Amino acid sequence: MIDFGVPREVRDLETRVGLTPAGVLALAQAGQRVYIEHDAGVGAGFTDEDYRRAGGHIVYSATEVYGRADVVLKVARPTAVEHALFRPNQTIFAFMHLPVASPDLLEALQARELTAVATEMITAPDGSHPILVPASEIAGRMVPIIAGQWLRSDQRPTGGHGLGILLSGVPGVPSAVVVIVGGGVLGRNAARACLGLGAEVTILDSDLRKLQQVDEQFDGRVNTMFANTFNLERAARFADVLVGAVLVPGQRSPILINRNVVRQMRPGTVIIDFAIDEGGCVETSRPTTLRDPVYVEEGIIHHCVPNITAAYARTTSYALTNALLPYLLLLGEHGLEAALTTHPGLSDGVNVYQGKIASETVAKALGLEMGGGA
Repeated sequence: MIDFGVPREVRDLETRVGLTPAGVLALAQAGQRVYIEHDAGVGAGFTDEDYRRAGGHIVYSATEVYGRADVVLKVARPTAVEHALFRPNQTIFAFMHLPVASPDLLEALQARELTAVATEMITAPDGSHPILVPASEIAGRMVPIIAGQWLRSDQRPTGGHGLGILLSGVPGVPSAVVVIVGGGVLGRNAARACLGLGAEVTILDSDLRKLQQVDEQFDGRVNTMFANTFNLERAARFADVLVGAVLVPGQRSPILINRNVVRQMRPGTVIIDFAIDEGGCVETSRPTTLRDPVYVEEGIIHHCVPNITAAYARTTSYALTNALLPYLLLLGEHGLEAALTTHPGLSDGVNVYQGKIASETVAKALGLEMGGGA
């Protein structure tokens, strides 16, 4: 039996939860024990009683969750407050994004000899990232909601204002131009959502196969461009909304739109940089929060919220649990060592193993050696 633990997320307005009651029920039926911190799921609409009925055990502090759990299930990476709660030889699942995390997280993982599984780096046999996919789907479908809000004329963040453009346009008036950098899951979902509202959509990617998939999926209704420097600059200049949908799990995102290009964009244009999880793909991007989501730089409205899907915490928590649960059941049945041996895709997510850096990708991004420890 493995003791799983679900602490309450502590970041501001982080209302997602590491496991839903449905996930707890599945683990309990498989003979595992799950400890849930009091009110851990309340932000996503799950009560303590929901978890009790599913077979979970409610505890009343994060200290107790970390103290009891062999495996801790989080959404966002642990904060400095949580580092002190780590128990030696524990395993933690979360969106780690270690290459852009504060160095004290890696130091704490190493000092306590923890195993850290970055859920964004777990891979499926086809090379996709099954835990990252639902988060990307949700984020992509949020684009017209975010863009529509900040394009409004009455939205006036310090130093700027919205363009006053309706995404769909009306007869006789053109629709908004949405430029999406990245033709992966997030980019295609953003295109689907914006196209459905009537916006003019262009996707850029350096992978011609992805552009072919976009063309086929949308029957040619989405413009496609190869993401070279010339095209990126050209597309950015005519965009009303620019969406950064570039992600290389385990690495810092490449800067594809530099400050000089941002200066050439029309004042009031909205940049939504979803790559901010890995540092951002626009040079002028910096992390914002759900409480204070935008700022204006070079006259452009920037929306760069790393945990943006927390705005729809219930949907996101369900989607993440659905994707993660098969790995947790595997872990519960076979234990960590056997699960990593029999499922290479799970081992791809291991950034730190018993205090030692275990991911070549992450080690390279951090400029450290494989196997480096405390």
